[in-house]
Amino acid sequence: MKKTAFTSVLILLTFIAFAQDRITGYNFATRSEVIAQNGMACTSQPLATQAALDILKAGGNAIDAAIAANAVLGLTEPTGNGMGGDLFAIVWDAKTKKLYGLNASGRSPYDLTLDYFKQNGYEKIPALGPLPVSVPGCVDGWFELHKKFGTKPMREILDPAIQYARNGFPLSELIAYYWQRSTRSLKQFPGFEEIFMPGGKAPKKGEIFKNPYLANTFELIAKEGRDVFYKGEIAEKIVKYVREQGGFLSMKDFEDHHSDWVEPISVNYRGYDVWELPPNGQGTAALEMLNIMKHSDIASMGFGSPEYIHLFIEAKKLAFEDRAKYYSDPDFNDLPIKELISDEYGKQQAKMINPDRAARSYPAWGMEHGNTIYMTVADKEGNMVSLIQSNFRGMGSGMTPGKLGFILQDRGELFSLEEGHMNIYEPHKRPFHTIIPAFVTKDGEPFLSFGVMGGDMQPQGHVQIICNIIDFGMNIQEAGDAPRIQHTGSSDPTGGTMTDGGEVTLESGFEYETIRALMQKGHKIGYAYGPYGGYQAIKWDSKNKVYYGASESRKDGQAAGY
Repeated sequence: MKKTAFTSVLILLTFIAFAQDRITGYNFATRSEVIAQNGMACTSQPLATQAALDILKAGGNAIDAAIAANAVLGLTEPTGNGMGGDLFAIVWDAKTKKLYGLNASGRSPYDLTLDYFKQNGYEKIPALGPLPVSVPGCVDGWFELHKKFGTKPMREILDPAIQYARNGFPLSELIAYYWQRSTRSLKQFPGFEEIFMPGGKAPKKGEIFKNPYLANTFELIAKEGRDVFYKGEIAEKIVKYVREQGGFLSMKDFEDHHSDWVEPISVNYRGYDVWELPPNGQGTAALEMLNIMKHSDIASMGFGSPEYIHLFIEAKKLAFEDRAKYYSDPDFNDLPIKELISDEYGKQQAKMINPDRAARSYPAWGMEHGNTIYMTVADKEGNMVSLIQSNFRGMGSGMTPGKLGFILQDRGELFSLEEGHMNIYEPHKRPFHTIIPAFVTKDGEPFLSFGVMGGDMQPQGHVQIICNIIDFGMNIQEAGDAPRIQHTGSSDPTGGTMTDGGEVTLESGFEYETIRALMQKGHKIGYAYGPYGGYQAIKWDSKNKVYYGASESRKDGQAAGY
């Protein structure tokens, strides 16, 4: 009976997914790509996209516009990001014709030790409250980007966010949904309800929301710079609040904080160089997966085929075993990243996959949660920014300090408490991070700036986008709208080992015959409620000298250019 009902649901969902009768392209695409010559901005909220375009039209560059859009997103989409969180970016600089990587993630408190967790009986770091709070890296990230590449004064860059915070903005649909869900668990924390539940309830779609506290914070940062956040009154308010809640952040944690410029890492996939940032993020997993999959003729398998999906799932399982064991703060560990993304290792991993059977476990190299924003901006000079920013678990820890207008992240939850683990909790250490920006070049020139939001889905989403474009010939809008695959249950950087093969969830749009074939290979198939991420992308067409932009329908976003 259960099988019959499950089958009926899957067949119904397949019909729903192919409801659009488009004249051109794949029928799962929600719209055409946006094409423009002078600039492009793609974000998960239309007001942020427009703020970026306004900065570009006023003479700012892509970096100025990206900071402006990110600030607006922290206000309009607090369910995914804000200045209480961390930031990572990959920048293509048109002048030097080079990629630059920025790791703007924060570290754990000096005063919180592993012994504290042990003595108080913690088996894992809690998701909410003061204990998972690490130093927010976002603001320092803005100023690092601005110092290296920016052209407009910070006051002008932050002005759109200041105006929307002061005067209000109408809440969009999906953000309103996540906002409502977040209030149930976060309203217990001091400061949250006052700012994010006006009148005692979450704002609804179309209602005007104002955040004057956040406007004041933006204005203070615009006037006094990054040090007011890390050495001045904002840091003091955060520390006072967190300590009152039983947390451990100190002024020294803020004073010692700094972002790091890092070298992006890459693998070549069928003539395209795919770029990610090294750990403490998980971008290496996407590169590992591509290095495995490039040894198979994916194009001949066809999009949505059981052969392609099986290969993808097994490659993910292999890469995530290494993710669980090695991805951590490189300042604390000697990480074998060069070896993990080598061609030789990719060949070895590919040979481990049985094309007819799903593996229940894999070894690591032997020598799910969270909401995020992703955005990308490009300008008429050829500069491109791939930027991702997040609080983790949607609105973060619930810690809402000192009438500042934002919530602190809970990234510290992603440390392990397992002795001997590379990602074990230590003071002044960066936790394993899920948020990853991506970039693609071809023959040393920019090709694609893109990202996919959503916790463990992110490297899986990156790989699917690359395969959709390079192997299956989709345009960048189709590549994002295509139904997605997600595998869960892999070994994890916080502890725990996969022994049962995990579970595969497929977005509506895959044929039942494909699902049945995957079951016959031993995959456990389930259905999940919206964990497939969100996506933005900008492609540079060097022949016609135009940008293509895409923003998918799973979020409230917009791609726009001029």
